[in-house]
Amino acid sequence: MIWRSYRQLELTFLLIYAVAFYVFVIHRSVHFSNYYRGELSGLYHGWIHDHLNDLSDAQWRNFRRNLPILSVVLAFFTIIANILRYWADLKGRGMSFVWILTSLSYLAYLHGACVVYILSIASLNFCLAKFFAKSKYYLGILWLLNLSILILNRVFDGYSFSLFGQQLAFLDNYRGIFRWHICFNLVILRIISYGCDYHWSYKNPQFDQEKHSRRCNICSTGQACYFSLQERSIQSNKYSYSMYLCYLIYTPLYIAGPIVSFNAFSAQMDMPQKNYSLGQITWYGIKWILALFLMEAMTHHLYYNAFAVSGSWRHLSPLDILIIGYGVVNFMWLKFFLIWRYFRFWSLMAGIETPENMPRCLNNCYDLETFWKSWHSSYNKWIVRYMYIPLGGSHRKLLNVWVIFTFVALWHDLEWKLLSWAWLTCVFFVPEIVIKSYISSVHVQSVLGVCIKRELKAIGGAVTISCLMVANLAGFVIGPSGISWLVSRLLHSDGLPLLAGTFTTFYVGTKLMFHIRDAKQNHQLKEQ
Repeated sequence: MIWRSYRQLELTFLLIYAVAFYVFVIHRSVHFSNYYRGELSGLYHGWIHDHLNDLSDAQWRNFRRNLPILSVVLAFFTIIANILRYWADLKGRGMSFVWILTSLSYLAYLHGACVVYILSIASLNFCLAKFFAKSKYYLGILWLLNLSILILNRVFDGYSFSLFGQQLAFLDNYRGIFRWHICFNLVILRIISYGCDYHWSYKNPQFDQEKHSRRCNICSTGQACYFSLQERSIQSNKYSYSMYLCYLIYTPLYIAGPIVSFNAFSAQMDMPQKNYSLGQITWYGIKWILALFLMEAMTHHLYYNAFAVSGSWRHLSPLDILIIGYGVVNFMWLKFFLIWRYFRFWSLMAGIETPENMPRCLNNCYDLETFWKSWHSSYNKWIVRYMYIPLGGSHRKLLNVWVIFTFVALWHDLEWKLLSWAWLTCVFFVPEIVIKSYISSVHVQSVLGVCIKRELKAIGGAVTISCLMVANLAGFVIGPSGISWLVSRLLHSDGLPLLAGTFTTFYVGTKLMFHIRDAKQNHQLKEQ
């Protein structure tokens, strides 16, 4: 009874602190955004009370600008595909041809003559799979080839046609509106997925559908969850060139994902997803529109990304730099939330269910593992299936994180800034793995023991959030050199109270996350 009363009192304090924190952060952000807006680049005329709109992020600016035409194109393609599927009773092979034709027209608009690069690399990998998939060396060859292609694409900036002869140089005038090698990063992941799934199809299946169905809320009702679609064996004729090419260039997921495995995609081309009704998909779209308005309100009043891009953070105090770092991460989260859910919406409308990226709010993650599982969730699932488990899984976890995060950085771009972000994350990740392993092995029974363990976890969560802030400031705001400058400022006598206040805020936030998890867990137990 005393413990429950203490928890209720603690929750009240945490909520008051959280409200006060966000009021302070928003008020201060609006103040320095208005004060320095004349020095910031990337601000455009807005539509909310004549405020300027922060469109300094090129990815968000392009997505927002092309949203109307993109919606018309995707709606048209989806309607045509669904009409042909239901009226002509088309299944996997027939639907793959429908989507290949529509997707190639889409790619021709995006990339122009550069579509030939995509088809050439795709065909090379398909031939490699057909000739060597049974070989024990195939996966090594697959990874080496595609890592080389990934790096060469960046080094040669998508390859000028003049590299292959002056008679082809005229094609450089027809490269489309979007650089093909940027989108091709996702295609590389699909190529590896196809190759691995095809290679593993020759081995004895390890997936126990009956055992899984007993534990899965979706599969126990007779439907199929994404995990079962991914793990179940599919017929050998599904690994055809038409299904493979359709998977690589499938219009709704081509630009940004989410990432879906070949097995799951192929199964749903035969049998469209039934886990989401039309009403649920419509509500999903409405919630997306509400999130879009939230983003518009944010970029019209809080110019976090413009500070990061312009370098104007150098004029600010350490407190304001920390606020900008926090704001940039939240902006990035909301940006990717909108982009990924937009394309997932159209994929669901077309009958293909994918993993949900951003299943949990950024501000509800207090450890690195949960953060990365909840950020680019479909990418995380891809990494677990095609990298983490083949590399040895939990048996080599401390080594795997270095290999995986280095790949993640290189996959995004060839920049030292991203590599520093990846390696900083690993430096913070390894101690967390060790400490979490120890804490999970400690079992306490008394109320005092539970309380102490909870406090230690909250302190650990505050440390983790601090490390995430440093890594993201280094990777996306002020760079590694800026981190050295910021640390030197914070370690002065006038910076120590700010450090203490920041750490206390992260501690309070972690405790609030505990209450949210407990409330969700209690709700789930009541429903069972």
